[in-house]
Amino acid sequence: MSRELHAAPHVVQALGAIVGERGLLLGADMAGYEQGARYGQGQALCVVRPASVEEVQAVVRCCVAHGVPLLPQGANTGLVGASTPDASGAQVVLSTSRLRGLCDIDAANRSVTVDAGVTLQELNEKLEPHGLWFPIDLGADPTVGGMIAANTGGTRLIRYGDVRHNLLALQAVLPTPEAEVLELGRALRKDNTGPDLKQLFVGTSGAGAVITRATLEVHVRPQQSATALVVPTSDDAVLQLLQALERELGDYLSAFEGLSGHAMQAAIDHVPDLRNPFAPEPAPDFAILIELEAASSKAYTGLDLQEALNQFLQDQFEQTIENAVIGNGHELWHLRHSISEGARALGKPIAFDVSVPRSRIMAFCRAARAVVAREFPFLHVVDFGHVADGGVHFNVIWLSDAAQPYDAAVVQRLRDRIYAMVVQDYAGSYSAEHGVGPHNLAYYRRYTAPASRRLAQGLRRLTDPQQLCGTVDFGDHEAQ
Repeated sequence: MSRELHAAPHVVQALGAIVGERGLLLGADMAGYEQGARYGQGQALCVVRPASVEEVQAVVRCCVAHGVPLLPQGANTGLVGASTPDASGAQVVLSTSRLRGLCDIDAANRSVTVDAGVTLQELNEKLEPHGLWFPIDLGADPTVGGMIAANTGGTRLIRYGDVRHNLLALQAVLPTPEAEVLELGRALRKDNTGPDLKQLFVGTSGAGAVITRATLEVHVRPQQSATALVVPTSDDAVLQLLQALERELGDYLSAFEGLSGHAMQAAIDHVPDLRNPFAPEPAPDFAILIELEAASSKAYTGLDLQEALNQFLQDQFEQTIENAVIGNGHELWHLRHSISEGARALGKPIAFDVSVPRSRIMAFCRAARAVVAREFPFLHVVDFGHVADGGVHFNVIWLSDAAQPYDAAVVQRLRDRIYAMVVQDYAGSYSAEHGVGPHNLAYYRRYTAPASRRLAQGLRRLTDPQQLCGTVDFGDHEAQ
């Protein structure tokens, strides 16, 4: 019997004494913490929900003293299994759901210091009365700690950057016998007093420390926005349109999202309150959702964003655009955000969150669709993505009514094929936004150079000597 399981009753009792009755979950009460958002079903030793940094420290000390693995978990919305326990029943899930008491807004500094368990929606609700927001736009509602661990991007990355670019300071508890609290950075935009150590915990999927608090840069809420859904004249015209938009209106460009015809149709067919914006014509093969935003009002600048966008589109007609819908922004964004729901309604999604240089994004999508059609003709592609930053959600659906039943071996061949194209043929990444977790760890080991893996693992050992925190082992293993 392993040391963890042998010590389990004593550890659970000790953890319960730390976090109290409300903070300890066992048995059926753990179900929501053991099931991944899309993949994975594990079994935890217990779930602890500390309500303060001091309780986090005490939990960490207890786990380290008994050699018990610890899994930090936010809202559990990740899609690579990094926040889902494995099947061993030995891991303690440390949920940050009760770390939510602090949300200290400094409006003049445009910053907020917030506990790790506060969700993105809650944060923006608190910022709204100050005319501010944290503009990470996602389909899910993650916690602040989870967004940092995954380095979340979203649809407005081209204007505001990802979480990494908006992180000013970080508090984290190290998984060491002393459970030291690290305070990294301050509410400063300029601080060159040494290495930016807080970045060691960004995008690491929770490995190496428990994030407990952060200070974020926040932004002025837009007073103007303009939105259009345009049909490009060709694949080549997509990037020509993007470059022209950046030249003429780049200071206001906040989104440039690509939607395939299959993606739009899946949403229209399966989300009841959606309509086809191109009706009575069918949805086109491909469309671009363009959004402009400005913090300033027309009264001060004289600029009407909708008029500016309309003029730009008129100038681009026949050159790069063959059709356009200039509509209600909420309605067009509802179409974009409903694609994932529509895809799930078609069958079992096989999701690829990839990125390539944006100069090659249309060529990649065209080539990847051709591979699926040629080698996996029984599968259905529903692709969409962040064209302006090179990100693609290349979703492949195993249709519910497919003649060939779902086959995990076929899915593995598809994953190997698409990821090889992304990395080897298009100089891209197999994980654009979702990070590294058990469900793509083999590709990390396959496509990351040994020297880089050794460095990543060495850094983790500095903060987590027993490698107890998180699910990702960045070690220099043989490629799989």
